[in-house]
Amino acid sequence: MQWQIHGERPIYESPWVNLWFVEVQQPDGRRWEHHVVRMRHLAVAAIVDEQKRVLMMWRHRFITDTWAWELPMGLIEEDETPEEAAIREAREETGWRVEGVKPLIYAQPANGITDSEHYVFRAEAVEYVGPPTELNESDRVEWIPIADLKGMIDRKEIVSSGSLVGVLYLLLDEVTGGVS
Repeated sequence: MQWQIHGERPIYESPWVNLWFVEVQQPDGRRWEHHVVRMRHLAVAAIVDEQKRVLMMWRHRFITDTWAWELPMGLIEEDETPEEAAIREAREETGWRVEGVKPLIYAQPANGITDSEHYVFRAEAVEYVGPPTELNESDRVEWIPIADLKGMIDRKEIVSSGSLVGVLYLLLDEVTGGVS
């Protein structure tokens, strides 16, 4: 039951987001133009310390006019790997230098409408090197005990896809002892 692509054309393009019409044919033979949002991919850093806390940012998202906790994350630049982007975003958004960066989980958060890929990494906090250089990213940065994350999710204090995927995987690691 694979859909077939018969062509595509851009509707709008920018460095941030691109909207395309993709002519598809469904398995039942119906053909139509599907809207597809093409985006640069995202790197997310779940920074954990020795006290089993994760570094999170309290921030406002103007699109939904909501405040919530998020992991440091950002778009992957053309000249960097997802891992390099996660390390860069950690420093820019939190002021922390990280090491021991390992893939935690990969996700496609809305693959019915967008080709966006989220690469989530677990990183170890090494050293606070100074205030964040990205001054418009968050209201504050705090260490949150991993044990508090489920309650925060239940209270809708963590809602972004990249952050949810990362913290849920950290919680799963706690429950399973890191055995997958």
